[in-house]
Amino acid sequence: MLAALLSGCTGILDPVGPIGAQEKQLLLNSTAIMLVIVIPVMIATPAFAWWFRRGNDRATYRPDWEYSGAIEMVVWSIPALVVMLLGGIAWIGSHALEPSRPLRSAVQPVRIDVVSLDWKWLFIYPDLGIATVNRLVVPAGTPVSFRLTSDTVWNAFFVPKMGTMIYTMPRMTTRLSLQADRPGLYDGRSAHFSGDGFSGMGFKVHAVPPQRFAGWVRSARGQGQVLDGRGYAELSKPSSYVKPVTYGTVTPGLFEAVVANRAAGPVG
Repeated sequence: MLAALLSGCTGILDPVGPIGAQEKQLLLNSTAIMLVIVIPVMIATPAFAWWFRRGNDRATYRPDWEYSGAIEMVVWSIPALVVMLLGGIAWIGSHALEPSRPLRSAVQPVRIDVVSLDWKWLFIYPDLGIATVNRLVVPAGTPVSFRLTSDTVWNAFFVPKMGTMIYTMPRMTTRLSLQADRPGLYDGRSAHFSGDGFSGMGFKVHAVPPQRFAGWVRSARGQGQVLDGRGYAELSKPSSYVKPVTYGTVTPGLFEAVVANRAAGPVG
């Protein structure tokens, strides 16, 4: 039963980056603290039922008993301590894992702009002049600095193995810093229901060695497809289960135009 319950959490419990690892540790610490109450209660419940059974003559029957200061101290002090400990680690963890905080690294981060559409994901590499749809390619061991927005309803960007789900909202920009420590192919998903095509709103994260990432960039620039205002207007039409697409040229300022709700026309 435990394996079945955890089968959907393998990404969270098997992180590939520093943010996911810290979130896993926070989850384990919180669970351990809560077990201080859960385990004694699970043991005490059958123990009390067994001890005060009808046939146990050694159990003292006290029909007029109503108060014990010692018992009150125990049943209130332990939960109070648990709440204080949970509140403390939640406070510390919330500040340490602030999504917009840059990751400490000697490597320059890669900047990627994310736009959620109906029902697909657009990833723009503003410093590289390329873009992809439903395929996110990042160099392993390198911090990634995301800016995120939505061109439609609210959505949520989530790569379970890398950690930290964050909302994308129209006319607003959120920020997120993540990193994949090792190469691999990881699932990305929308974590907020957004309409008929929601089930097909998934993408793949390709974490590759830095040398392969540089080669992929060179190859992407030779794709020939251009993402400008007209191309974006076509891309933004509702569609689901969209196959990955690569754009070798992106009009500068496209992300800012999406945030300003003017990307479907001339960008500038």
